[in-house]
Amino acid sequence: MDKDRVVGSAKQVKGAVKQAVGKAVGDTKLETEGEADKIEGKVQNAIGGVKDTLKGK
Repeated sequence: MDKDRVVGSAKQVKGAVKQAVGKAVGDTKLETEGEADKIEGKVQNAIGGVKDTLKGK
């Protein structure tokens, strides 16, 4: 498994937590940052998947 997949998944989780906390406390900036982290994590995870495919794993 490519390192990007692991890091991407961690960013998705971090983003989801940030987003939930932002919603709970009414902090739209934190909520938006969480959504951005989730998207960044999804992209990085996808890149890792492509790398794995190219490596034949």
